[in-house]
Amino acid sequence: MPQSLSQIYMHIVFSTKHRVSYLHDAALRARTHAYLAGTCRNLNCPSLQIGGVEDHVHILCRMSKTICIADLVRELKRESSKWLKEHSPDLVSFYWQNGYGAFSISPGHVEQLIKDIANQEAHHKNESFQDEFRRLLALYSLEYDEQYVWD
Repeated sequence: MPQSLSQIYMHIVFSTKHRVSYLHDAALRARTHAYLAGTCRNLNCPSLQIGGVEDHVHILCRMSKTICIADLVRELKRESSKWLKEHSPDLVSFYWQNGYGAFSISPGHVEQLIKDIANQEAHHKNESFQDEFRRLLALYSLEYDEQYVWD
């Protein structure tokens, strides 16, 4: 085949360091999500939806055929951390957690996931980030050691 084609949807989830509520200001959170969307676009991984609450973010994007997941997440975290520290003096100690969750999504589930990510604020009135993440791990049958999931 003379060309490379791919259509891989990725749901990426990561939290602030120690789940500190750095993104409690809704306006800052919205600008951060927009910045993450721009970073995805610049890396040829267009986002379909980005959302979250004060202590974590969900990103649904289409993976580029030229970047691996680890490099995408590293760049998303690096660029957004730098941007947050430059644009908000209160966030000089801001950091994302070291790890992340990345889950492939079938095309048939994309629309529902877009709605779920858009509805994060209402969703987290009933479920903590930790419980949500555990549920995602169980959904994908991922085995994990609890002591290494949270930092």
